[in-house]
Amino acid sequence: MRYYLKVITLLAIIISLGSCRKDFEYTPSTGGLEFSRDTVFLDTVFANIGSSTYSLKVYNRSKEDISIPFIGLEQGETSSYRLNVDGVAGKTFADIPLMAKDSLYIFIETTVDIQDETVNQLLYTDVLQFGQGNNSQQIPLVTLVQDAIFLFPKNNSNGQKQSVAIGFDSNGNEILSPGFELKTDQLQFTNEKPYIIYGFAVIPKEQKLVIDAGARIYFHENSGIAVQSESSIAINGTLSTDEQLLENEVIFEGDRLEPEYGDVSGQWEGIRIATGSIDNTINYLTLKNATIGIFAQGESSFSSPTLNIKNSQIYNSSKINLWGKTVVLTAQNLVLGSAGNSSLYCNLGGSYSFTHTTIANYWTESYRPSAALTINNFEPNGQNGSTGIDLVKADFKNCIIDGNGNFELSHSSNGSNAYNFFFSSCLITANTANIPSGFEDLYNFENNENYVNSFLNEPLEFVNATQNNFRLLPTSSALDKGDKLFALDVPLDILGVNRKELPDVGAYEFTPSE
Repeated sequence: MRYYLKVITLLAIIISLGSCRKDFEYTPSTGGLEFSRDTVFLDTVFANIGSSTYSLKVYNRSKEDISIPFIGLEQGETSSYRLNVDGVAGKTFADIPLMAKDSLYIFIETTVDIQDETVNQLLYTDVLQFGQGNNSQQIPLVTLVQDAIFLFPKNNSNGQKQSVAIGFDSNGNEILSPGFELKTDQLQFTNEKPYIIYGFAVIPKEQKLVIDAGARIYFHENSGIAVQSESSIAINGTLSTDEQLLENEVIFEGDRLEPEYGDVSGQWEGIRIATGSIDNTINYLTLKNATIGIFAQGESSFSSPTLNIKNSQIYNSSKINLWGKTVVLTAQNLVLGSAGNSSLYCNLGGSYSFTHTTIANYWTESYRPSAALTINNFEPNGQNGSTGIDLVKADFKNCIIDGNGNFELSHSSNGSNAYNFFFSSCLITANTANIPSGFEDLYNFENNENYVNSFLNEPLEFVNATQNNFRLLPTSSALDKGDKLFALDVPLDILGVNRKELPDVGAYEFTPSE
């Protein structure tokens, strides 16, 4: 027994000595490092907005443990780039160990001040150095910086961000959010520079915000535009000649320009149009990646138009693309793509007219609880459910109602208020075997008072539905099924293609060149 205790004690001493060893020897690096890339391109950023984090991997291919005498930015502490080497933040580092046949990560970020004299024509560069002198190796860092006009709330006397009212909750309480009221000289957005909005930009009463063709509006997290009662918005985009650049289109999206944010939903809040705001017009707008793209509220008198939207597309909203609540709304050549809930929600009555509209919800990010098109004349949660508000009309002419579900049209009527709807020459995805009990009359597709020339569950065959590209393929069932009479009201499709002879259903007219 005593013998075994001696052996165990000796082993413990040996292990202890080994674990406390501090004299690992590293050979100073004399170059010869290898890298995962020869230049680090940080994607386009806006001035004064931080970039995403980019990585560079450094390899020691040799059989020796080495020490890199210096890793750092050529501009040192004045550089607008930031580094993280082996878990430590900084701009310069000394004697960084790297074991044989091993590698280490360097993480790189930047925030660039456009007024910085080192910024040359909006291209900001620096050099990441490894070692010094004759053995130095270098990796260029390159960032394209866009100048922009920044609109944001100021701090109040308590140091808190200014708040504005952007609507009312289900209990009638005012909803406050960080924001600001646009000044008189801010009521026209041009295409000269992009606009970056922080918080909600509120249009003052009795004023109109005009947005010129080609304008680019980017929104920070939890930001949007609020159209107050007695104010309005006019988005005046025009047809572009380049489908990729969309040089004349007005574009609303989040303020992260990196490719990985290109299709991330819910990056900003959306446009809110309050009750009492009328004569809002939108033409050639692309709105994407919001929470609710457009939420418009109206009055039950239906005496004035709330919103007229043409030649526009709204998609990838985390909740709803277009929500009209007791509004007078007309749309032509409108594309409402994927959303986490409904693509189009016609809520609590109203008066709606959609011609050559594509409503197609191919949401894949999560479970989608609602149909692509949802219509009702009361609040489903019970509020106003006993009385509701009349659905004066909900007309859909030469429209597509589709999605990756088997029932993409949802009706809900309280049975007491008016519920008037009409679908003519529409392609509708609706599995009639799943019609809810008690609502059979609403889904009677043989009833010519509500459905004329309806085509059910036919293959739409879009170019790429999951990418919100709803142009038609040559084998699509939507070809030539449109009513010529309705096409005369909208003779050109969303891309300017003539559709008068044999109109296709939806916002796009197929052309053989596609």
